[in-house]
Amino acid sequence: MSRIKVYSKKELPLKPDIPGAKMWAVGLEKAMLAYFDMEPNTKFPEHSHEAEQITLILEGELTFTYDDKEVVLKEGDVIAIPSNKIHSAFTGVKPCKAIDAWSPVRKEYL
Repeated sequence: MSRIKVYSKKELPLKPDIPGAKMWAVGLEKAMLAYFDMEPNTKFPEHSHEAEQITLILEGELTFTYDDKEVVLKEGDVIAIPSNKIHSAFTGVKPCKAIDAWSPVRKEYL
């Protein structure tokens, strides 16, 4: 994309991702942003990806596991995950809303 584009909320409908999670994503050539709306007890199984990932928790809590550690992120907390680092994430009894930034682009989300 070589031009600036503005997306209205109506152009960003939530789409199903994994069970319990809906999302939208916007991407450029080298980076992308995704919004996730997760129900309670949603699990993102252990995985890794080429893209570096930065996650900001907007609302609720999201627990990440990595390197035999478990960390609970709450509203305003951020986690930065390097490329190809194995991790998983899950919600507890509360729903969660979060923003992910990725580079390079994860085309499967666009």
